[in-house]
Amino acid sequence: MNGSIRKSSVRLQCVIAGLATMFAACTVTGCASPVISAPTPASTSTYTPAAGDRAFLDTLSRRTFDFFWQTTNATNGLTPDRWPTRSFSSVAAVGFALTAYPIGVQHGWVTRDAARERVLTTLRFFWNAPQGTQGTNVTGSHGFFYHFLDMDTGYRFDRVELSTIDTALLLAGALTCREYFSGDDVGDREVRALADSIYARVDWQWARDGGTLVNMGWRPDPAANQNARGFNVSSWRGYDEGMVLYFLALGSPTHPVDPAAWTEWTSTYKWNTFQGQDFLQFAPLFGHQYSHVWIDFRGVQDAYMRGKGIDYFENSRRATLSHRAYATANPSGWRGYGPDAWGLSASDGPLDSTLTVDGRTRTFHTYWARGVGTEEMNDDGTLVPTAAGGSVPFAPEVAVPALAFMRRTYGDALFGQYGFVDAFNPTIHALGPPLHHGRIVDGVSWFDTDYLGIDEGPILAMVENWESGFVWELMKHNQNVVRGMCRAGFTGGWLAGRC
Repeated sequence: MNGSIRKSSVRLQCVIAGLATMFAACTVTGCASPVISAPTPASTSTYTPAAGDRAFLDTLSRRTFDFFWQTTNATNGLTPDRWPTRSFSSVAAVGFALTAYPIGVQHGWVTRDAARERVLTTLRFFWNAPQGTQGTNVTGSHGFFYHFLDMDTGYRFDRVELSTIDTALLLAGALTCREYFSGDDVGDREVRALADSIYARVDWQWARDGGTLVNMGWRPDPAANQNARGFNVSSWRGYDEGMVLYFLALGSPTHPVDPAAWTEWTSTYKWNTFQGQDFLQFAPLFGHQYSHVWIDFRGVQDAYMRGKGIDYFENSRRATLSHRAYATANPSGWRGYGPDAWGLSASDGPLDSTLTVDGRTRTFHTYWARGVGTEEMNDDGTLVPTAAGGSVPFAPEVAVPALAFMRRTYGDALFGQYGFVDAFNPTIHALGPPLHHGRIVDGVSWFDTDYLGIDEGPILAMVENWESGFVWELMKHNQNVVRGMCRAGFTGGWLAGRC
């Protein structure tokens, strides 16, 4: 794809009129929104939260939704990477925002018409935004989008990479809206047409860079971590948040990758035992959560999981329980850790420095992929509420009490206008070297002062999935996602008879 390319409104109207018959999922149901089956318990746990904790979850969900509704630029649909610090837009955060809007309608927090208008604003922007191989004044290339975009113009921010995973998370949100707005009126049909067209334009085959696996990213300008063709030196392999990327790449109606990509992806998995749990290793909990925001893995298995006798949902449950067990044991003696204060994931942190705290030498970090397991031990005493929040469906009996405990213990310093701030660190309890950002409150703990979109999103969606299975049920209707899972070799459960 050479130069800046804008698709004409004529083509879009043709798609809206029904000419894009390549999409197996384009059938109009004729109803205002899809019929969602009765809630299914999201875990084998029999846990029922106390009335106070249930009310707290409602407050948490509403405030987290408000982050996306109130901070997103209403003129172009771009969601900030963080707030209140002024920042660029995160394409992945836009995907979580698109997922949030139907949840808001279901709860009556916004009207269906208002949510649809926000969705249309967002999808129109991404469909019409310039694509090209030059490094400036573009939003993406080959159907993919840059990791960060200027909040106002929507152009590539600085020299960030064209990100395949962030594009995939955006697409997952767009396809969620595609399934929710399923009526036969003009607005709903336009949502579906735009979502389908944005998805179909993505050239997954190009992103393989001549190999089998999808590359992590591409830049039009030189960088230390890319090859001569502009691609990142790394591709998506092994277990992490990339599962949903491969489902979309395998299920593409225009540029699908070969099923061999899934085989190669799983060939480098690392299965091991950590804190008494046998599971597929990935240290930060976000890798056990992101794909599960949209895909219900209960009872469906690929060849790898059939060999292990579990599914990816159970794998994430075990990862969650291992994090709690690690915090309870607290081998490094961090302040504040315990059975109701646990969870490590990628997040903000207090500062990049080595300090002596409580007589021990401690190294702290700012933004870092925190996590623990047999492959990595990245822990600096910073706890991340989304680690527990995004794990609610897997282990509600430990995740919900952890969230309630954190709010009860740390109050408004941790839980504010948009729910939980991104992170806190009880070990940094006194003023020392200048903090990167955040604040020390009452000499007790360091608290972030920002909310991050990619950490807010899993909290809202996963609490909703636990309570109703809402997002999961929507995505079960998307035939492209189903096709991608089938081509990856998934069978059983809700996929039975669909492959």
